[in-house]
Amino acid sequence: MKNYFDDVVKNLSQLIKFDSSQAPATEGKPFGETNARCLDFYLSLASFLGFDVKNYDNYIGEVKFGSGEDFAVLAHLDVVPAGGGWTHDPFGGEVDRESGRIWGRGAMDDKGPAIIALYALKALKDEGFKPKKCIKLIVGCNEESGWACIDHYNKVAKMPETGISPDADFPVIYAEKGILHIKMQFAAPNAKFKGLKGGGSANMVCDYCEAYADENNALLEQLGLEYTAGKVISRGKSAHGSTPEKGVNAIEKILDYLGLSEIKRLLFVEKLGLVNFEDETGKLTLSPDVIEQIDDKIFVTCDIRYPATYKLEDVLGVLDKSGISYERLHEQAPLFNDKNGKLVTTLLNVYNEVTGKNAQPVAIGGGTYARALRCGAAFGPEEDGEESTIHQPDEYITFEKIKKCFKIYKLALERLCS
Repeated sequence: MKNYFDDVVKNLSQLIKFDSSQAPATEGKPFGETNARCLDFYLSLASFLGFDVKNYDNYIGEVKFGSGEDFAVLAHLDVVPAGGGWTHDPFGGEVDRESGRIWGRGAMDDKGPAIIALYALKALKDEGFKPKKCIKLIVGCNEESGWACIDHYNKVAKMPETGISPDADFPVIYAEKGILHIKMQFAAPNAKFKGLKGGGSANMVCDYCEAYADENNALLEQLGLEYTAGKVISRGKSAHGSTPEKGVNAIEKILDYLGLSEIKRLLFVEKLGLVNFEDETGKLTLSPDVIEQIDDKIFVTCDIRYPATYKLEDVLGVLDKSGISYERLHEQAPLFNDKNGKLVTTLLNVYNEVTGKNAQPVAIGGGTYARALRCGAAFGPEEDGEESTIHQPDEYITFEKIKKCFKIYKLALERLCS
């Protein structure tokens, strides 16, 4: 790693400086100008390192190493919006050598792992490793906002059947919950407030919400809300939509203040009637992440993650019976792998060998590119017990994490592609 560490740090810092969150499309740039420039930077770096690269119309890119049966490493270069509450520039790519950290949106999710995986391939190449498979390091640009990148790749290229995605947790993910984003509509006739809005992304816990309403000092103090210029303001803490318990949802308190107790009960207490969904992969989670008032209606976008042994139809059946008006925005079927299969056991053994642990496969609520493969598994970079800053303010990756992931990914690719 010592031969590559400084280059990883330098190029990750540069990659973070691109605000690659989804922006309005321009000609030939489906996710915005900066998103496309971020992809170009990554592919240009890979080309400089001696790999064959392909840009699929600025939707997604590919780095190839070796020949034979295809094996995928699926990462992404897009990020969620920065959000508020940062003490470091979210797109500054700040390198703090004293604390051993690189700060910025995407440092862990997923620009850091994308760069580390690239240099793991570079190290194997420099050592003369001849993979018996064609390793395709595929970097998407729309993972956080709908997977149009994967849809495009499937139209213009052939997705490998097997692979990994360095975009979740160690030791290895054998199952991922199903994902459903819905937009609900509630009536708000004769509302004594206006301009209710909050949240920036369907898969980020809302950390800011506001509405124009009358001032009630006692209620403001009770709920811990702010009031300025005729506007009530609720502040929370962002987190990944799949782990809403790690955040503080700003929507909940403002619903209390505005007297929208029925909406609060449905969303935060009864979870739309889905509270009893649970299996070995965990409980169903529901995170109301975006809210907007338009005329006499209130629209709420929710991120639902349902246990992996359930089907989408199970969730929709409950929602349909509830009588709530909703629109399906985005959905992904669950992923459920054999814990004893070659892919999962190989990855698990590599992780335990490098770390000296005796960990076991886990299931998550997050959705990764692994489910784009017939046989795929998410593999790192987070570990149990670590502070997670993914989708939160002051996201960072440590130097120690870079070195550990480099060693793990390099060994895993060597084992799986020999």
